[in-house]
Amino acid sequence: MSNINGKVYAMNVITPMKPWKTGLLRILFFALWHIKPMQKDLINLSFIEFARWVIVPRRSFPFLAQGQVPEDLQYDYLLFFSNFNGTWNQYIDAFSSVLSRGLNLIWRWSEKFPGSVPITPFKEYIAQVQFDTDYYYTAYPYAAANDLKAAHIVQSSLDQLAAQAQTSTPQQFAEAYLQFVVRVQTHLGNTGEAPVVS
Repeated sequence: MSNINGKVYAMNVITPMKPWKTGLLRILFFALWHIKPMQKDLINLSFIEFARWVIVPRRSFPFLAQGQVPEDLQYDYLLFFSNFNGTWNQYIDAFSSVLSRGLNLIWRWSEKFPGSVPITPFKEYIAQVQFDTDYYYTAYPYAAANDLKAAHIVQSSLDQLAAQAQTSTPQQFAEAYLQFVVRVQTHLGNTGEAPVVS
């Protein structure tokens, strides 16, 4: 599947909205951007590498050449882009259970949105409005977001150990090394292809 690259899965969702709803959604996005506590739950979902919503008004679609006939669209469109670690089902389940209120605030303006709870109609809706991703950039395709966070912890701990080693006696270094191993042992991840989930 073209949406998967290593441990990273890309999702694109496009949903139509009636134009009069666009202004209301822009106000909501403005509030979400400026009131940081409202972003807490999304940030705490550590397997999400990237998530973005974009509104494209019906009269703002780009034209490739002068010969292209302007489209007479009935709806504005809400685009959702995301990169995450794990399976599609895990991602949708987490969104539904942790972010249901926020998702309902954002997607409720889209046509035929069933709500994020119960999960089955929500999954069916996402499956209908999702488009495959042919190409996307990921800096570390074989590492999950948590792998990167863990690598920073290991690196900073190793830097501390190296600095301490400059002035340590062998006994002090042995103690510092043991503390280093204990501190980083839960952060030594495994990069590579994502495990196959049946």
